[in-house]
Amino acid sequence: MKVLAINGSPRKDGNTQVMIDEAAKALKKAGIGVESVALRDYDVRPCNACELCYKKHWKCSIKDDTLGLLDKMVAADGLIIASPVYSADITAQMKALLDRCVIAYNEQDFKDKVGGAITVGGGAHGGQEFALLQIMSFFAFHGIIPAGSKGGLFGAMGTAGDKGDVRKNKDSLQSAAELGERMAELLKRLGR
Repeated sequence: MKVLAINGSPRKDGNTQVMIDEAAKALKKAGIGVESVALRDYDVRPCNACELCYKKHWKCSIKDDTLGLLDKMVAADGLIIASPVYSADITAQMKALLDRCVIAYNEQDFKDKVGGAITVGGGAHGGQEFALLQIMSFFAFHGIIPAGSKGGLFGAMGTAGDKGDVRKNKDSLQSAAELGERMAELLKRLGR
């Protein structure tokens, strides 16, 4: 079993990666492999609405790294979609990838994968819930089974101001670890 964690932060080794790493520890402890990728390392352009993917499965007129990322997503048993909160939403980088995933929609290539959502905002009411709902909408659209942390309906939420501050927030780290535990439980129950 393998989970692909996708980090939508433009910042290297920031709070979003810390949260991913916490979830990954729990998954690895359960014997599940985790591959982490950062969108800042990939050329993912916004959808141009050409609709080629509607006519020809897995075809896209945009020549960038998206199809390679989608291949990784299809090969994984579970997906962690993680983003810092920008203006009460996911980052533009993550939104571009999620929009381009329409390429996989027609054949429901992500159906029945286990999904975990992680967001990190600058304050206790920094828009994490709205950003999590954006990711949960993506999961619902693609038939992905969402995992939540204990006491959290939607996923793991982190609170941190400066780079690395999430390490000081026990509740944030615990929610990420619980998300990883729940994902592992679901993956094993589904026999992935």
